[in-house]
Amino acid sequence: MKTYSAKPLEVERKWYLLDAEGQTLGRLAVLAANLLRGKHKPQFTPNVDTGDFVIIINSSKIQVTGKKETDKMYYHHTGYQGHLKSASFRELMEKDSRLALEKAIKGMLPHNTLGHEQFNKLKIYAGAEHPHAAQKPVAYKETEAK
Repeated sequence: MKTYSAKPLEVERKWYLLDAEGQTLGRLAVLAANLLRGKHKPQFTPNVDTGDFVIIINSSKIQVTGKKETDKMYYHHTGYQGHLKSASFRELMEKDSRLALEKAIKGMLPHNTLGHEQFNKLKIYAGAEHPHAAQKPVAYKETEAK
C-alpha cells in the first residue's frame, strides 16, 4: 500500500466562520491554526497547503485567563539599537484588537513560505460584520472534526 500525499490542485477549500466572543485567546488560536493548516482533514499533508479559509469575527471581545491582561507582554524590535518596543495585552487590544489574535495564530503556523501562504487565508474582524458573505462561510463546530 502506498502512502497518500495530497496534491495542491486536488485540495478542496471551505470557508469557516469563528466567533471570538467569550472565547479564550489560546484555545481559539489553536482551532484557527488547525483549520488553516488542514489538520482536521483526512488528506492532511504537512508539506502541502491543505487548509481552509478562516474568518474570525468579534476579535475585540476575546478573553484571557488570570492576570494575562496586564502581565502578558508583546515585543517587537524596530531594527535600531535600543528600540525594543513592548505593549501589554490590554494596550494591544486598545490599539488594534486583531493584532493579539494574529500574533498567536501566526506563531502556531510553520515559519516558512508554506506558513505565510496559510496565514494569508486568515481574515480577522473586530466587529460582527465581514465582507465575505459571497463565499458562504459555515460556522465551525468542534464536533465536525471528530
